[in-house]
Amino acid sequence: MASIKMENVQKAFGKTIAVDHLNLEINEGEFFTFLGPSGCGKTTTLRMIAGFYYPTKGIVRFSDKDMTRVPPEKRNTGMVFQNYALFPHMTVFENVAFGLRVRKIPSSELKTRVLDALQKVRLESYPNRQVSQLSGGQQQRVALARALVIEPEILLLDEPLSNLDAKLRDEMRGEILRLQRDYKITTIYVTHDQAEALSMSDRIAVFNYGVCHQVGTPAEIYNQPANDFVAGFIGESNLLPVQVKSVQQENVVVTLKNVDHPITIDVPNHAGEGEPILRTDKDLAVSIRPEAIRILDVAEEGVNSFKGKIDSVQFFGSVVTITVAVQNVFLRVDVLNTHEFRHFYQGKEVHVQLPQKRLRLIPIISGDAP
Repeated sequence: MASIKMENVQKAFGKTIAVDHLNLEINEGEFFTFLGPSGCGKTTTLRMIAGFYYPTKGIVRFSDKDMTRVPPEKRNTGMVFQNYALFPHMTVFENVAFGLRVRKIPSSELKTRVLDALQKVRLESYPNRQVSQLSGGQQQRVALARALVIEPEILLLDEPLSNLDAKLRDEMRGEILRLQRDYKITTIYVTHDQAEALSMSDRIAVFNYGVCHQVGTPAEIYNQPANDFVAGFIGESNLLPVQVKSVQQENVVVTLKNVDHPITIDVPNHAGEGEPILRTDKDLAVSIRPEAIRILDVAEEGVNSFKGKIDSVQFFGSVVTITVAVQNVFLRVDVLNTHEFRHFYQGKEVHVQLPQKRLRLIPIISGDAP
């Protein structure tokens, strides 16, 4: 296993900055995910770790060893590509053995290692099968076995499940996690799928426009987003533009923008976690997840309780999404599918309560992107 450290790394293609001033540390044995939309810089960062790209500026280290200009074949990394990159004219055994043959591993050891890798990915019955005769999920397992059989210090996976159907993706998530735990290998996983990132990762780095906006555990990323991009990209979120009215030690009082009549919200003061909140800040929003909002028939005493009217009700099986209009602000509220939701209908007047502990005051950075 190896740890990874990227120090002030930048990658430019001509005048285009693909990755900008990236500082990142990945621990030994960690399952670390690069998450973001297409073109955000996550695959470019992975390829710099693999050695397929060299940084324009900055340093890449493996366990304190400078690997910035070391070629890929000398980095001891295993990579699984989005399209698997298998050899269609070879058998399963020969595909998995390819990296070992390049390393001139003796035949007896090679056979043992290949069969052991196939057993770990549950393909021990298919060594002589042509890869063209395998299903998508089986081909994915062959690609994993080929990457793992060389016993790399670091495993790199570039959107490995994007070509599979939804049910197979769910199965392969579990398989990849099981293999990663069995091998105890440092793993970097690239995806644009939030569910994959949240369900598989020890930690996540969220990218957009070549910038890493936040690094944290899945719970931290989801519950404590750093800005409006992270809040909006990771799951669903209600983002309410606000202006600061007053700042106290424990809470910040804000007013909603773009409403006919003043609406005041009390938000916890999270200044200790990052930049202090200043009254002069203009581009701020309150973020709250749809499942955190309470919808009530009658008003409750306390802060952050507002009267509204149900605009729509959408049934999604296990969850029912109710849109509530509070003046001209529309709040998405997710409730579990119980018999109780049936008395909520379009046009009904209700009250919504925004639990103070579930609110986050975050900067709006969407307009800053190039």
